[in-house]
Amino acid sequence: MSKVVLLRHGQSTWNKENIFTGWTDVDLSERGIDEARKAGIALREAGLEIDIALTSYLKRAIRTLWLVLEEMDRMWLPVDTDWRLNERHYGALQGSNKKEMVEKHGKKQVRLWRRGYEVRPPALDPSDPTHPSHDLRYRGLQQVPGSESLADTLNRVVPYWREKVVPLLEQGRLPIISAHGNSLRALIKHLDGISDEQIMEVNVPTGIPLVYEFNPQLEAVNNYYLADEDALSSAVKEVADQTAAAKQ
Repeated sequence: MSKVVLLRHGQSTWNKENIFTGWTDVDLSERGIDEARKAGIALREAGLEIDIALTSYLKRAIRTLWLVLEEMDRMWLPVDTDWRLNERHYGALQGSNKKEMVEKHGKKQVRLWRRGYEVRPPALDPSDPTHPSHDLRYRGLQQVPGSESLADTLNRVVPYWREKVVPLLEQGRLPIISAHGNSLRALIKHLDGISDEQIMEVNVPTGIPLVYEFNPQLEAVNNYYLADEDALSSAVKEVADQTAAAKQ
């Protein structure tokens, strides 16, 4: 049975501060480093023979992958980096505290920005020095986003899946994809055929490997996290509650 491991990076410094991050290239927090190492240990103990790695252009996902491979003694594995695995671009919200945005714009609007399928946050001005068009790593892109909805994210993640991951599965490889909450939500939506409405309720915890299993037609038939039920529930709730304590 074909398998792939999906892994959201460990907690970042901006996750810790509850800040919209998007394409801002922040690093892991101390807790995030620990989560990444524990993910590697869990994968090693599960006996998953990962033989190729894929990740985004953002250091929190890259460093998570490095730490996982170190714990698995597989730092020699080939790694494919691709911007299409980047987090969803949160536009002008990047750098803003989520609860403060709720107080300013209301819980309903911020929920739509965070979880809505087709809703884009306010775009980052192209003249802004933090706009990715000024970043060397995106120099070759024809269209550099200043904001993205989850639908936009899916429209880059799914072609990547078909071009890069499906051929690996057809070859009998076992890839790990170290990416981000929304790029993985987009992929999960595609793999599980989740509706636009249902995907709003899907939360991906940091640093816990998610294993997908596929039949010979490469249709997803099963998935499970490498964590006990209590730890998983707590981690998912933490993601869901990032704006819960703010004023309505």
